[in-house]
Amino acid sequence: MKRKSMKKSFLVIASLVMGFTLYGYTPASADAASVKGYYHTEGNKIVDESGKEAAFNGLNWFGLETPNYTLHGLWSRSMDDMLDQVKKEGYNLIRLPYSNQLFDASSRPDSIDYHKNPDLVGLTPIQIMDKLVEKAGQRGIQIILDRHRPGSGGQSELWYTSQYPESRWISDWKMLAERYKNNPTVIGADLHNEPHGQASWGTGNLSTDWRLAAQRAGNAILSVNPNWLILVEGVDHNVQGNNSQYWWGGNLTGVANYPVVLDVPNRVVYSPHDYGPGVSSQPWFNDPTFPSNLPAIWDQTWGYISKQNIAPVLVGEFGGRNVDLSSTEGKWQNALVDYIGANNLYFTYWSLNPNSGDTGGLLLDDWVTWNRPKQDMLSRIMKPVNFAAEQVKAAAE
Repeated sequence: MKRKSMKKSFLVIASLVMGFTLYGYTPASADAASVKGYYHTEGNKIVDESGKEAAFNGLNWFGLETPNYTLHGLWSRSMDDMLDQVKKEGYNLIRLPYSNQLFDASSRPDSIDYHKNPDLVGLTPIQIMDKLVEKAGQRGIQIILDRHRPGSGGQSELWYTSQYPESRWISDWKMLAERYKNNPTVIGADLHNEPHGQASWGTGNLSTDWRLAAQRAGNAILSVNPNWLILVEGVDHNVQGNNSQYWWGGNLTGVANYPVVLDVPNRVVYSPHDYGPGVSSQPWFNDPTFPSNLPAIWDQTWGYISKQNIAPVLVGEFGGRNVDLSSTEGKWQNALVDYIGANNLYFTYWSLNPNSGDTGGLLLDDWVTWNRPKQDMLSRIMKPVNFAAEQVKAAAE
């Protein structure tokens, strides 16, 4: 099922008003360390090393996957300033998209205001990723890496292309697993963004079966770094045994009969993407029972995984411009927020960036002002999180 390509379109904002007011959670010490350690799964829960369920409030911050080869917004603000705001609003998890092209020797970052980001001068794209990991960890914010694209030019149906074959996909994942092996700021790998088109599930075709590819990559990562969570998105159709169709990356009906099984147990987290009519029209938006029809669709397509205690579900992307209770998009988005809350699911909202063409962001177009109506909606599923001083103390001991 095709989806508009505008979601990752980009706008370069040349200027902005620098003053802003932050709302939300009480700030903790700026040198708070990410010392919660690694996570694993127990049934439908993600738990820490002590067995306590994780409390995540997540968002996406994109840019490293694009031809800018850096986080977007750094043309307007400092990385520190943006992370402080993310933390102030209560977010402690970032899903970080990247492309394999980011690691090519010829890739160079651009669109950075180096007066505001002097510590980024001369850094390569992967060193900018390192810098984000460092600064996020200092604030108690953890990161899931998202292989968003092979090349920086756009999405791909499969996890490989002629320019970036499967061997490169896996070798880059192993490189990252090794690079951040002893850094609990980085807690997981989202293996490939939004498989669709030719991508299949449970067919046994080695060139298209996304489930089998996810097992190959997941096992390769865990052979280097057994502590990471492995996030597996769905496909859009081509599921063995049914003719269901859904969003790119959103169809996880195949898990029921063909689950992802890795060599290291208790690492798989399933991560559907779900969008509203601002991205593309779908038949369920026109159903006469909308929006009350939505929970049953989500149950059938991906929610059952959590309800049946198969594995945790982290909704890796959802978002939209409208959050009201009268527009179709607003009704959809509010219904999904309520579904996530009612089923105690995990999420990373799309996106921090305002320059996502068909969804907008948590920041408004000035890259400074927080979108208060969106935050008010998300407050219903925001967990109490502790960026706390005792974590700093524990890190020092």
